[in-house]
Amino acid sequence: MRNFVSNDSRLLDFCVSDSQRRVVEAVIEHQGNRTKAASALGMSERNVYKALSRVKEYAARQGYSPDHGLTHEAAPGFAVKGVSTLYDADGETRAQWVKTTAEAQREDQLRDAILDTFSEWKGKGKIGPAPNHLKEDLLTVYPMGDPHIGMYAFAEETGTNFDLKIAEDNLCEAVDRLVSCAPKSKTALILNLGDFFHSDTMDNKTRRSGVSLDVDTRWSKVLRVGVRAMLRCIESASKRHEKVIVKNLIGNHDDHSSQMLSLALSLFYDKSARIIVEDQPAKFWFHRFGNVLIGAGHGDTAKPNALPGIMATDRAEDWGSTTHRYWYTGHIHNQQVIEFPGVIWESFRTLAGKDAWHAAQGYRSGRDMYAIVHSKDFGEIERHRVDISMLNNGITSPRAS
Repeated sequence: MRNFVSNDSRLLDFCVSDSQRRVVEAVIEHQGNRTKAASALGMSERNVYKALSRVKEYAARQGYSPDHGLTHEAAPGFAVKGVSTLYDADGETRAQWVKTTAEAQREDQLRDAILDTFSEWKGKGKIGPAPNHLKEDLLTVYPMGDPHIGMYAFAEETGTNFDLKIAEDNLCEAVDRLVSCAPKSKTALILNLGDFFHSDTMDNKTRRSGVSLDVDTRWSKVLRVGVRAMLRCIESASKRHEKVIVKNLIGNHDDHSSQMLSLALSLFYDKSARIIVEDQPAKFWFHRFGNVLIGAGHGDTAKPNALPGIMATDRAEDWGSTTHRYWYTGHIHNQQVIEFPGVIWESFRTLAGKDAWHAAQGYRSGRDMYAIVHSKDFGEIERHRVDISMLNNGITSPRAS
């Protein structure tokens, strides 16, 4: 590796995370000297090199790589597909044609941003000793309905304020309260039902429909705060339950960010035997607990009346061996319960406020979160609820013994 590299300030335009930006700024400040930049950042020179390489690779895909004669950036939402260059007899560029293609999704950006932001956390998740006197025949489920971390709402426009800090505080306080009043079951399931993040890309649009979203701050900061919020929730649950299973389902707002959340948590708890992060990318997920079978999905694909058949097909053996079956979904932001033959479907509300579009469309559902307790033999036996008004007014929840 060469010690001196380009200190082109244009590279700042192609950073996909705050940590990449810090590296590029340090290299520029030290006139391209990677060793001095690494020393100033407290990083290894190799990690500085890797971060710079990722930025340069992304810049090249966007049409900017002066070392190779590329200086024409692709339009937003597009990536360079190919370049044709016409040279004269002296080898000078006379004309250049840049071929672009619609950028379906920037998985490489997402991957680089999450690895760049959270790789230093690998194996650093430290969980204290397990609590005593646990009830092995109970499972406590904490369903999170559409947290929409990163959404912004202005009270004069929507009826309530909502931003990154409010989202984190509400979610973490709700989990703290629910954990405190739940029984000391040996196992807990933190079930993120999707749309944990409000936006999936830095352009703050939905990936599928391209709808512009009201977002509070930079995407990389939203990622960092979202992961921090989930870490706080896991830590809270671990103080009352020996084993904490974490499942992040894919929503329609965070197709890729949800998977990046699981990757970050997997890195963090890489050495923990008490925290199990389920990172399968499937749209549906199932968990068997004795005589209980739980299915979960975001709720944006299959209709509720199709879910019993999906469960019976995908988990045929478990379906035949259980008596109490449940489907948990989010997406619609309101509570609904339907008892189908063989399974009960429930949709959960959100703690998030309304953005401008939903406020204008007349959406007025309540905001809350539950802890649902299942017996291995008898299915659901109790539940505890925290309403948004309890969080806003400082009302305490009854604590379980």
